[in-house]
Amino acid sequence: MEMNKKSVSELEEIVSQVRRDIVRMVHSCQSGHPGGSLGCTELLVALYFEVMNRKEGFDLDGKGEDLFFLSNGHISPVFYSVLARAGYFDVAELASFRKIGSRLQGHPTTHEGLPGIRIASGSLGQGLSVSIGAAQAKKLNHDKGLIYVLMGDGELQEGQVWEAAMYAPHNKVDNLIAIIDYNGAQIDGATQDVLSLGNLSAKWLAFGWHVIEIKNGNDIASILEGLSEAKSQANKGVPVIILLHTEMGNGVDFMMGSHKWHGVAPNNDQLAIALAQNQETLGDY
Repeated sequence: MEMNKKSVSELEEIVSQVRRDIVRMVHSCQSGHPGGSLGCTELLVALYFEVMNRKEGFDLDGKGEDLFFLSNGHISPVFYSVLARAGYFDVAELASFRKIGSRLQGHPTTHEGLPGIRIASGSLGQGLSVSIGAAQAKKLNHDKGLIYVLMGDGELQEGQVWEAAMYAPHNKVDNLIAIIDYNGAQIDGATQDVLSLGNLSAKWLAFGWHVIEIKNGNDIASILEGLSEAKSQANKGVPVIILLHTEMGNGVDFMMGSHKWHGVAPNNDQLAIALAQNQETLGDY
């Protein structure tokens, strides 16, 4: 779809509202993953409201548009909020998050027919492979659309990721932009303590990818600059990967700097604090 270009301040207003959605959704059902969702809010807002070429409506074929795949599906709160705020389904449906019979399950699924969802992403490590397949399909169909995929850094401890990492450069899958939520934390603690990832930039370079590093992955302007660079490198013979340095729990001070909030819901008092730190800009659901 043709979208009016938004200023950084307009995107930041959307970010603030999405953060409110995230903490309210997780609080309501006392279940979910607020930390990583808050850390990736700026990225998803930038993608859906500024960067990606999107069509009106939704179909699984996705012909003639850019496609996004969420591999680390546990950060579904931010994904659902951004999809709703971008018009894929009614914002009021966010109130059903993780409720019995809801289309908004804890991990996104496709059998519920929720607009915007292209893969079921419960088991980690599969999204890059799916995205490579979609990117190759676009090439076969002479479709100029780009494929974006988001993975968690802890997810890189899965072996399938590295099989896909070998495959994409070998097959010149250059219409693919992969993004790593590089927050250094996972459910059991720091990634370097659980299973060190080493020098990620050097690893992806060795596999034959074009590597872009965004040092402040919670700054809209920095994200837009990095994504612009990524798009400029597309279709040049190699896939592109972005190391997006984020802060788990960004925007809610007591959730930042700790892996505790990977999968813990705020209580009533904590919710009030979180909401006070993020202005209502588009109207709460």
